[in-house]
Amino acid sequence: MSDTILVVVEQREGKLNRVSWETIAAGQAVSASTGWALEAAVVGSGVVSIAGEVAAKKVAKVYAIESAKLEPYTPDAVAHALKEFLGKHTAKLVLMPHTYQVRDFVPKLATALGSTAITDAVGYKYEGGKLLFTRQMFQGKFVADVSFTGSGPGFVTFQNGAFRADKVEAGGAPAPVETVNVVVPDGIVRNKPQEVFKEAKQAVDLTQAEIIVSVGRGIKEQKNIELAKQLADALGGEIAASRPICDNGWLPMDRQIGSSGQTVAPKLYLALGISGAIQHIVGMKGAKSIVAINKDSEAPIFEIADYAVVGNLFDIVPPLIEEVKKAKG
Repeated sequence: MSDTILVVVEQREGKLNRVSWETIAAGQAVSASTGWALEAAVVGSGVVSIAGEVAAKKVAKVYAIESAKLEPYTPDAVAHALKEFLGKHTAKLVLMPHTYQVRDFVPKLATALGSTAITDAVGYKYEGGKLLFTRQMFQGKFVADVSFTGSGPGFVTFQNGAFRADKVEAGGAPAPVETVNVVVPDGIVRNKPQEVFKEAKQAVDLTQAEIIVSVGRGIKEQKNIELAKQLADALGGEIAASRPICDNGWLPMDRQIGSSGQTVAPKLYLALGISGAIQHIVGMKGAKSIVAINKDSEAPIFEIADYAVVGNLFDIVPPLIEEVKKAKG
């Protein structure tokens, strides 16, 4: 087994998923700690251009794993393609983003290779020549460090926000890109994909949002959410909420941030009237900048906030909206 780390990036309809950059940052960090070589792969049909995007970063090599049967996505085809690839291009460690798509196929892939998957990791440690991966337990109240016991390859998925996409190191000259054509035999794919399911027209993937304005119990009434929406619109961001707001039906469930909702890592996260229960914090602590507005100076959210504003949000948000509008001209 070669001492190589392989990052399998995810693409959707010919576009690299933003979370994949976080996984590349994770791979670069693990590579720097262990001294293992770092390579990347993208799976699909017509993905050479996406492989070229990845090759501009600090990686040794990028593989474009190609087959017409890899588009549209099916777990059977992707698992088969990666199994064939890893049979010829050995890796000690395979890193992937913890997306719905990866969760769909990685159990099948790991089982097919007689290996193990450590999923939803939030970090890693390299101590005494041993690589450990950190997973949260009991909705983030505890963490556990786990490791692989088999020969590999070991599969690890990283939680959204565990690493910063803007920390990805660029390479010097572009890394070489190798096209690997795989054969997916007839009969391997057992399902026929339909259109991508969306829960509702307003459903949104908050993991892709760069600015999020999130509301908690401090918003008091459903009608007051309009104030937060005005701020989100002024900033060009998305509206979100803590669990109690969505449980009350004040915002759709697809807007919930936290351990039972979405995990996000935007450039800017504004928390309005959110106290900061651990279940919420685990879903947004990976944000680059956190601004919290709360009248309770002892609110737990202030412990992780980059900017803490103690005061009544109804006094603070309206002039903030006006200032944002002025700044935008």
